[in-house]
Amino acid sequence: MGSTQRAALLSITDAAADRIKHLVATSEKPVAGLRVSLSTKGCNGMSYVFEYAEEKMALDELIEYNGANVFVDPAAIMFIFGSEMDYVEDRLESRFVFSNPNEAGRCGCGESFSI
Repeated sequence: MGSTQRAALLSITDAAADRIKHLVATSEKPVAGLRVSLSTKGCNGMSYVFEYAEEKMALDELIEYNGANVFVDPAAIMFIFGSEMDYVEDRLESRFVFSNPNEAGRCGCGESFSI
């Protein structure tokens, strides 16, 4: 298997990798992958933010898995260290989800978390 993954920082499931590759392939402009960062919002304080990454920024951590690239914002590293990124679909919605061992709490709707 020619892909690498920084398991200590962030692991990516096959479903998440497939979705990332689809998003990159169907983007309106050329992108290198998805960037993950955090914002302060929601009832528990922090929320995951995703955006297209045209390139690796100077301090980003690059996670490569099965042809998918995830760039982790340096300010988010200590909050997501050891997490697993997955992609789930059900009848009502589809979304990236994190299994984050650092979380101390999560709001009822799942939009935000606290450390």
